Amino acid sequence: MYLTGFLSGRGRNPLVNPCIMAASDSNGASGMTVGVPKETAPAERRVALTPEGAKALASQGFSVLIESGAGEGSLYSDREYEEAGAKICPGPGELYSQADIILKVVGPEDGHPDSDVQRLREGSGLIALMFPHANVDTAGALAKRNITSFAMDLMPRITRAQTMDAISSMSTIAGYRAALLAASALPKFFPMLMTAAGTLAPARVLVIGAGVAGLQAIATCRKLGAIVEAFDVRPAVKEQVQSLGAKFVDLGLSGEEAEDAGGYAKEVSGTTHSKELEIIASRLPKCDVVITTALIPGKHAPVLITKEMVKLMARGSVIVDLAAVNGGNCEATKPGETTQFEGVKIIAPLDLPSEMAVHASKMYSKNITELLLHLVKDGKLALDMDDEITHGTLVTHDGRIMHEPTRLKYERTKQS
Repeated sequence: MYLTGFLSGRGRNPLVNPCIMAASDSNGASGMTVGVPKETAPAERRVALTPEGAKALASQGFSVLIESGAGEGSLYSDREYEEAGAKICPGPGELYSQADIILKVVGPEDGHPDSDVQRLREGSGLIALMFPHANVDTAGALAKRNITSFAMDLMPRITRAQTMDAISSMSTIAGYRAALLAASALPKFFPMLMTAAGTLAPARVLVIGAGVAGLQAIATCRKLGAIVEAFDVRPAVKEQVQSLGAKFVDLGLSGEEAEDAGGYAKEVSGTTHSKELEIIASRLPKCDVVITTALIPGKHAPVLITKEMVKLMARGSVIVDLAAVNGGNCEATKPGETTQFEGVKIIAPLDLPSEMAVHASKMYSKNITELLLHLVKDGKLALDMDDEITHGTLVTHDGRIMHEPTRLKYERTKQS
């Protein structure tokens, strides 16, 4: 089933908007206008579209509008965007009023008249990292404004969607940065060193969760010279862990028990959870560093290190909790803070990809550009509801919440 033509740029008046006057001179004048605003989330340095991405879209007939200064946090100047064929808008008002579809890194939040949700022109489109199941009120507000929105974080894990997989891109960066944070915070060397004062043993690292972030953390810790073990409930990742030079710590579950159809870890039973806590606890006295990455889509992060377990670690040890954004895998984690608990440093970052904004933006720009090109046909947004990518990422359309888990949760919150 196809739905086409509902984003046609209606109501646009170039005579009252200097940035769109410039855009109308491009080869995308009769096509779709894409807008890229500055990110408004605190300390967010990424940008949704790099000059390279802007050039790719312009070559496909899009008019590209960039809010002035949108790329500064990623070291991209307005001039570079202009040279790529984009047009600069001095502020968000002009950009939001003229764009057919807005590209963002962090999805909008509702709550006040000047919010990004309210700035979106009714009937326009939005692509961003939205995590709609955790932001149902925003999804509801987007539906009320008849916004057609897509969540990059809902991208299905299929082969033809790999170039659009922003979660994998950002997880790669998070895993890499987590290893560097741990190495910087640990009061020991990571590699074994033979010195005139004697031989210094290498650091021992336990990585919990061998998804994209975990595998990158393993690879980086190994490159830094640490001895690495990795724990995951999914037996399918054993070969990947071992290929990186780490030891795999197995829970003994079958693939069907441990992972869903999308390859993500399932929420385990109470008995199995007790068993995994025992296995992790048995490793902690010998660990210098623990990097946790365990997440269950749409749910609070599972607690895999209790406060009592933290006490098993030596003073000066480090925990980097990459699940902090969903509450954390460590019971002592305070999301967004670096704290001490029983002599163990617990680092709980919320947005590591933003700390590597240049490459994070480059990767995200490629992901979002590929999705946009997948969705647009002949200058218009065409929704093939039988397509797994389109159906999987669509959050709101035609005044409704289309993502079923988000819709059900939204309805429950309104009834309570």
